[in-house]
Amino acid sequence: MTDISPTTTSPLGMEPEELDGLASKLEVLFSADFTSRWSDLEFEELALHAFNVQFQHNPVYRRFCEGKNAVPTSVTSWQQVPMVPTTAFRYLDLVTGDHSSVRMVFRTSGTTSTTLSSGRHLVSRPSLYHASLLSNFREHLLPDAEKIKFISLIPSPAEMPHSSLSYMVGVAADTMSSEVQWFVDGEGVLNSAGLIKTLNDAALAGEEVLLLGTAFAFVHWLDELAGRELRRLPPGSRIMETGGFKARARDITKEQLYKSLSMTVGLETNRIVNEYGMTELLSQLYESHLTQPNELQEGHTPPPWLRVRALNPTTLEPVAENETGILAFFDLANLGSVCHVLTEDIGQVIDGRIRLEGRFPGAEPRGCSRAMDELMTSSQVTRR
Repeated sequence: MTDISPTTTSPLGMEPEELDGLASKLEVLFSADFTSRWSDLEFEELALHAFNVQFQHNPVYRRFCEGKNAVPTSVTSWQQVPMVPTTAFRYLDLVTGDHSSVRMVFRTSGTTSTTLSSGRHLVSRPSLYHASLLSNFREHLLPDAEKIKFISLIPSPAEMPHSSLSYMVGVAADTMSSEVQWFVDGEGVLNSAGLIKTLNDAALAGEEVLLLGTAFAFVHWLDELAGRELRRLPPGSRIMETGGFKARARDITKEQLYKSLSMTVGLETNRIVNEYGMTELLSQLYESHLTQPNELQEGHTPPPWLRVRALNPTTLEPVAENETGILAFFDLANLGSVCHVLTEDIGQVIDGRIRLEGRFPGAEPRGCSRAMDELMTSSQVTRR
């Protein structure tokens, strides 16, 4: 798999000893048995350790925290750790540790405002990211198989070297695929004929596959098929779908898309798993259709090293469970940047799972905007 271009020519960037030690510990924990849940106390201790490291070794974040009078000696819970809005990744290099240790750059594909620049996430420890994504991916998409054939409607890492989604699929394929075939190029052009042939060949051979794609790509492909049904895939096959449901050509609900996919390839809708992620978070959240097929589990399951809250979009105070709010994540996989991230997505938190409801309409929520202004002021950067 093609490496993502580093941002520096120096391969010898030295990590602070404390940061390196915590990163190594987290890497081991991420790679351990996924089913062992972390207690609140275990997560708290690691989260506060991560905050201390980021406060000490991320100058931009430290100035922001000091402006809010939030320092390691006064912060006693992960909920008190200052949140950085996702918009900050458009303007600031949020790196914990030496900039010369950065190995990869992931770029955002777009924003809710056409006037804002795209963001980027600088990744200094790929092995930590790999540990988090691989155990999470296997738990929710391959709980019953060591390897499976990957058929991807997501461009390869070679085609889109700064896409965190392409990179994620590439890393997973390197470890868990018996074979991987890519059917969308870096320009978004779909090889529909090749995809149809590959799926039909797999069906004839009785070969189980993992079909991966964005909602955009699946809608485009289904429109090209115009209702044509393919040979039924073996029942052990599965689909990973990611992204929103407002396609470029037409809007479609999740239920409509899944019903169409089910009819086209002959899989039950409970064999389709939605993945939720973003460039600013290095962890992903999945639906649990394959791991808990006999239970009614609505929403996305966070990995053990991530916590999520729904907040009032104006005050940024937590809302009651089952109430809709703007989502904030504390992601320990973000050790090399900033762990506590305030998004522009809205949803509910129910028994630790999230029920997504889409993006906050229009401009930034006022709470996010205020947090961003505070961060930019502390960094002495003028917003473009």
